[in-house]
Amino acid sequence: MKKIIVAIFAIMACTIGASAQKFALVDMEYILKNIPAYEMANEQLNQVSLRWQKEVDDLAKEAEAMYKNYQSDMVFLTDEQKKAKEEEIVAKEKEATELRYKYFGPEGELFQKRQSLIKPIQDDIYAAIKKVSEERGYQAIFDRASSQSIVFASPRIDISNEVLAKLGYTK
Repeated sequence: MKKIIVAIFAIMACTIGASAQKFALVDMEYILKNIPAYEMANEQLNQVSLRWQKEVDDLAKEAEAMYKNYQSDMVFLTDEQKKAKEEEIVAKEKEATELRYKYFGPEGELFQKRQSLIKPIQDDIYAAIKKVSEERGYQAIFDRASSQSIVFASPRIDISNEVLAKLGYTK
């Protein structure tokens, strides 16, 4: 008898503990698509990226043209001239590589620009999610867009529109 009562209390404790946890989902892609500032920042980043990529490509094409000219003129050049041309071509290729790294490297200008334009938007979204979580008593909020493991979730637990409302965007 004693074992049955202990087992019942254990089952009740587990049931109460499991039902007390509340969680929700947000769809970050959906939220970001509905924030005009994010779309503008993305467009600005794309324009800058295209401009910088063209600059890098032009420098690489210049190095390639120098190499082709060198190949066609090689028979007419002395050893000293060949060496000078080769050094010039290598310097141009190195310049193109350094410029690519400067713009697109891990800590490059594109990364820094993305941080300055998009990080404030992401911080605002995080603050809004945190407010909704505190108001509604959620212990965990999962991002539907980045979670590969969510196969199905009820639309009732999706709080994306509430987050947008907290940010001042109604849908």
